[in-house]
Amino acid sequence: MRWTLKPKPDPLKVTQLSKELGVDEATSFLLVQRKIDTFQEAKDFFRPDLNKLYDPFLMQDMEKVVARIETAITAEENILIYGDYDVDGTTSVALLSSYLLTTYPNVATYIPDRYGEGYGISFKGIDFAEDNDFSLIIALDCGIKAIDKVAYASDKNIDFIICDHHRPGNEIPNAVAILDPKRDDCNYPFKELCGCGVGFKLIQALASKKGETIDDLIPYLDLVATAIGADIVPIIDENRILAYHGLQVINNNPRPGFKAILQQVKKKVLTITDVVFIIAPRINAAGRMKHGNHAVTLLCEKDQNLAAEYAIDIDKFNTDRKEADKQITIEALAQIESNNEKEGFTTVVYDENWHKGVIGIVASRLIETYYRPTLVFTKSGDVLAASARSVKGFDVYNALEKCSEFIQQFGGHKYAAGLTLLEENYEGFKAQFEKVVSESIDPKLLIPEIKIDNQVNLEDITPKFYRILKQFAPFGPGNMTPVFMSEDLQDTGYGKQVGEDKTHLRFTATQYNSSKIVGIGFGLGDKLDLISERKLYKATYTIDENEWNGNISLQLMVKDIKE
Repeated sequence: MRWTLKPKPDPLKVTQLSKELGVDEATSFLLVQRKIDTFQEAKDFFRPDLNKLYDPFLMQDMEKVVARIETAITAEENILIYGDYDVDGTTSVALLSSYLLTTYPNVATYIPDRYGEGYGISFKGIDFAEDNDFSLIIALDCGIKAIDKVAYASDKNIDFIICDHHRPGNEIPNAVAILDPKRDDCNYPFKELCGCGVGFKLIQALASKKGETIDDLIPYLDLVATAIGADIVPIIDENRILAYHGLQVINNNPRPGFKAILQQVKKKVLTITDVVFIIAPRINAAGRMKHGNHAVTLLCEKDQNLAAEYAIDIDKFNTDRKEADKQITIEALAQIESNNEKEGFTTVVYDENWHKGVIGIVASRLIETYYRPTLVFTKSGDVLAASARSVKGFDVYNALEKCSEFIQQFGGHKYAAGLTLLEENYEGFKAQFEKVVSESIDPKLLIPEIKIDNQVNLEDITPKFYRILKQFAPFGPGNMTPVFMSEDLQDTGYGKQVGEDKTHLRFTATQYNSSKIVGIGFGLGDKLDLISERKLYKATYTIDENEWNGNISLQLMVKDIKE
């Protein structure tokens, strides 16, 4: 692991903010480091205010979108809400459809089949709309590159509204209107909304026309917060406000679908991390293992008993998903080993029998072993389909663009993408991808990095400091959980390997023979010799609470240890 200390903020600003807020300098240090250096900015950070969301009509085409939906309602047209099968797509569809259905009945939903149709807008979906007399399709979390699909729909007299957040290509579809903050001609102040976030801006605009306020839309924020966490968008600016209030809805007044999931896992208070690792995988599992419709049905259900039944199905899909990705990961690692591909700048593996629904998860798992840009391929109809994942700091989307001669179609983000290609192009693509990455990646990006916010002494880690630290949440890209480092640590003599296979490490650290605190290092069991026999060591960690027999104490969640 590479340890990198973040640049220290201006000490004068740290001292000034400390005085203005009445907090210790360790806290103001972290705030200034996050570009929060005035009283007002700190207030906005700690007390996210829904009234500070931007005017939705600042988004290019919003007036057109609202006008077309109002026309459809007046003319009693049938409206089809279309979205992708992942968390962002299914939450978006649940959000917009449930909002419209509160006042207008002619609304239905459509999620493409991951295996029969693939990602995004499909010809089959448009045919479904034609066969069932839908004259308006509103696509969420997809569509910005669907030029041919929108033209196909237009030939059938079906209008398209696209609400997306992915990067547009050189040309955009000829839709009635397109909401996408990443459009070059869109002056919306915040560019990092997820698909469900764009959907929320749409219902915010529709609500304002009906005289509703932001308070009327709070019940929908649980969906938005879930999408923000699952889609790994920066939790800053507008996303922070939406995620903060969405978490309150999840914890205090969740919709029946979320409540049913929470009853299964018996978790009292969820953080955004819990949303990412508890709620999101279950919603995703529907589209991965069966069909995304199951997720939309669960999220839209109003009857708690029915929601509980649907949640049982979703939990089963998630269990199946875990078993599949575990087995495929074992097979993929064996393939890398047998092909002598442990060296190099990329990982590209393929098996026609691998489950398409979990190859993205497997790609992430492989990065845990071989830390480099990774693609996992499987057979999908007449083509090969892949999920790509990248390492921090490397744009895999750009790398794929440079391999486009071998690719049928692709889309995605800097760190995650999907693509299809013909089987005869697989080896050519594999060689080209390795070449592109090897020529463009900084070799140090192939070593995992721990970014450290600040070096502190153990005596600085007090209950008061931690109480304020918790208020930095929700954490995520752009506002990560603070990581600290302490030097000159010693074990009190009781450090040991723990866990069934002894792969974890538990110890009590002391510094300068004074403060003591327990540390837990998952996967760090092999570091025991670094702390044994009272050797001095340094550790990097986050701070957490441990509850045992009704007693709550602070502990270090150790990320790495060095001499």
